[in-house]
Amino acid sequence: MLSGVAAVKKSAMNKLENQVAIVTGAGRGIGQAIATRLASEGAKVAIVSRTEANSKKAAEEINAQFPGAAKAYAVDVADFKASGNICAQILADFGRVDILVNNAGLTRDGLAMRMSENDWDLVMDTNLKGAFNFTQGILRTLVKQRSGRIINISSVAGLMGNAGQTNYAASKAGLLGYTKSLAREVASRNITVNAVAPGFIVTDMTDVLPEAIKTAVVGNIPMAKFGEPADIAAAVTFLAGPDAKYITGQCLTVDGGMVM
Repeated sequence: MLSGVAAVKKSAMNKLENQVAIVTGAGRGIGQAIATRLASEGAKVAIVSRTEANSKKAAEEINAQFPGAAKAYAVDVADFKASGNICAQILADFGRVDILVNNAGLTRDGLAMRMSENDWDLVMDTNLKGAFNFTQGILRTLVKQRSGRIINISSVAGLMGNAGQTNYAASKAGLLGYTKSLAREVASRNITVNAVAPGFIVTDMTDVLPEAIKTAVVGNIPMAKFGEPADIAAAVTFLAGPDAKYITGQCLTVDGGMVM
């Protein structure tokens, strides 16, 4: 039997025990960091990525740390029917879903006057419609359970705009409107819906930026540095956990003070 102190410590480290989480875009970067952190808190995690190779690799890395915690799934979140089928498969595999993190996203940057219709549609379909697709896939289950957490990964670009990213900023701003509206719809069913808006985080997306641009960006961040995927994972885990049970319809900005 655990001593009092040990029992409290174990409880604190397993706030999400017996819960099942879906994380889209979890094959690498921020998504993988979120999935790993949720697993560390005791959750079983469905790793969703566009490619089977990425989802399997991420799941294997998580299972190496937390045996049996992760299972891999591959799907294009922009595909409504395929997303619904994956959600059904996850429900069949795990028996329930408690947490959905809509993280999948991509960029196709360019000035508005030169942006192609394809680049606009691809970003909107993945970043915004993808969140709708997966939410639709599990929402009835959450309503029936009368419990659940939905966390949408937005961006500071959706709050303040960013030249050359009208498509990306529009998709991320749309996620905020979606978050607030959905939160009002499902609050009476004990389901919370919140967003996290990352600032500039060290990922594959920011690694390719020229050094001059990185320096300019850091100059606009009060904390004078980029964040890390673990910072976003911590915010998501808080919103998914019991300490955030009375928080809904909110956007938690994790950006080193860039947007105040």
